[in-house]
Amino acid sequence: MVVLLVSGAAAGHGQSAPPPRVIHIVAERFLFTPSEITVEEGSVVELRITSEDTDHGFRLRGLGDVNLTVPKRGRGDVRVTIEANEPGNYVFECSHVCGAGHGFMRGALRVKARRSSGGTR
Repeated sequence: MVVLLVSGAAAGHGQSAPPPRVIHIVAERFLFTPSEITVEEGSVVELRITSEDTDHGFRLRGLGDVNLTVPKRGRGDVRVTIEANEPGNYVFECSHVCGAGHGFMRGALRVKARRSSGGTR
């Protein structure tokens, strides 16, 4: 399953956008690895999420409101492409009850504000 959250701003203008930065995330009772991801504002990232045990969920609010099911080990991955256009901290969490520690299965996607070039426009 692929969920694509990309604006069409560059489409049809003869310029190809650079490929997204790929970040692999592993879900396993009761954590995500890595649990903290930092990207720069304006970047495009593709999250590829796999499980090392049972089915898990992956919910990310605020950057497209993603909610996916991550299949159990050996059954592939899920991928989502995100444009990190708004600085801030975005929590992701397991959205599929996976056991006693389910409520602690969280992480954060941090979008750092782009540095100004220091010049005038």
